[in-house]
Amino acid sequence: MRKYLFLLAAIAMLCSCSGEKTEMPENSGDQFPIMAWIGVPESETTVERFKELKESGININFSVYSSLEAVEKALEVARQTGVKLMPACPELSMDTENAVKRLMNHPALAGYHLRDEPGADDFSMLGEWVRKIQAIDSRHPCYINLFPNYAGQEVLIGKEGVLAPGEDPYAKHVEMFLAEVPVQFISFDHYPVVEENGMRSLRPGWYKNLEIIAEASRTSSKPFWAFALAIAHKPYPIPTVAELRLQMFSNLAYGAQALQYFTYWHPGDDTPWDFHDSPINLDGSRTVVYDRIQEVNREIHSLSHLFLGAELLSVWHTGSQIPEGTRPIDQLPAEIRRLDTGDGGAVVSLLKNGERHYLVVVNRDFQSPMSLSAVTEKKVKRVLKDGTMASAREFPAVEMVGPGDMVIFTWGK
Repeated sequence: MRKYLFLLAAIAMLCSCSGEKTEMPENSGDQFPIMAWIGVPESETTVERFKELKESGININFSVYSSLEAVEKALEVARQTGVKLMPACPELSMDTENAVKRLMNHPALAGYHLRDEPGADDFSMLGEWVRKIQAIDSRHPCYINLFPNYAGQEVLIGKEGVLAPGEDPYAKHVEMFLAEVPVQFISFDHYPVVEENGMRSLRPGWYKNLEIIAEASRTSSKPFWAFALAIAHKPYPIPTVAELRLQMFSNLAYGAQALQYFTYWHPGDDTPWDFHDSPINLDGSRTVVYDRIQEVNREIHSLSHLFLGAELLSVWHTGSQIPEGTRPIDQLPAEIRRLDTGDGGAVVSLLKNGERHYLVVVNRDFQSPMSLSAVTEKKVKRVLKDGTMASAREFPAVEMVGPGDMVIFTWGK
């Protein structure tokens, strides 16, 4: 995916610690792709608005434009501000060849936004559309975003679709999509934090969804993109920093290679969803959610060198009850002698990037801190909030990990 996107810079902090630090890896200059889904609208296509987007830590803008000319204007504004554009416009479907030829050489183009949440019956048509675009421009990806696993079976596998005994309809959906539509990456949405009668909880199938997508990414050798929800609407509450961290850090732990927010700008009042408290209101004013995504994005960008290009080797879950579709730790790497998360539950993933391995531990609880105790080999280090490293043995024997937050161990050969 990195060959398609050239992304902006940002600096931030993820964990603080005293003690001697070591330098960042050599590839720390690369930046992690973060996209605004419903970003700066056509009517607000100005340098000031795109700078505001960039300052939030977002570096790709998806908006629907009324014409090819509007896209070209937005591309030029994006170029001036160091943002990439993933546009949609009528000409991409009505006059595909001409539209692609006019857009493909612009340096601010990230790709072509084709469709959101298609049903299986649309896959054949989408496959033809993608192949038509790729025959003209093979450098920029076509963006199609998939349903979450709580969508209905008929939508997932089609009106005539048939499942084998025990076959998961969502896994079948992803398999069918990849067989028919030659996209360069997989994108899906799943908004896990819901609220009922003032009580917030996680959808039980969220991690199973991540498991299916991560496995499809592995077997197809295609990176995947994932979401966090940044706008409140029924039954979703105004997101806290902890809830945003949990979503984004879990996505990263599973190997996501780009992140997305739904939404950045308020999508309008002409929907039945009662949208409110997006990062940017309909009138263009900021909400507290802007500050929250900015904080989380700073944390992500400081760790771009770790997650960008990382390979997922294994992922497990701890806790007295692990989520559906996941598995407990069977064998930790030899460098981690012991790992205990107490009564709390965590996502524990093993990633490899270059010559280094990383063990990522994410507190699965977005409301309460988690006790973490680890015994490691001497060569194991901890990755700090600014992306530097310190010896893991400098940390307390037992420490508390904040709600939705993560701790990262690393070692070389």
